[in-house]
Amino acid sequence: MIYSNDAETVWNAFRLGIFALKNGDSVQVFLLAKGVECEAIDTNKFKVTEQIQSFISANGKIFACGTCLKIRQSEGSDVCPMSTMSDLYRIVEESDKVLTF
Repeated sequence: MIYSNDAETVWNAFRLGIFALKNGDSVQVFLLAKGVECEAIDTNKFKVTEQIQSFISANGKIFACGTCLKIRQSEGSDVCPMSTMSDLYRIVEESDKVLTF
């Protein structure tokens, strides 16, 4: 679960996700609160969107809170599709571990 819009934090969260996927784990990311802003937070040092693309290329799945997107007058994207609390609940229920960033 990513709820930050701090570029370094989000960049590292996706780096860990990529590492886990390369080690054979299944990884799903749910973007919540400020986390839904992740496609717009690139900096010179932290290319978040590059990490997101690498995560997706490695078969990672991303979900974005629909309510949080609507608050920000966004409809989501192909990368960050609009999702629901039911999706978040399912992810938590099915997961062995849940990390938050």
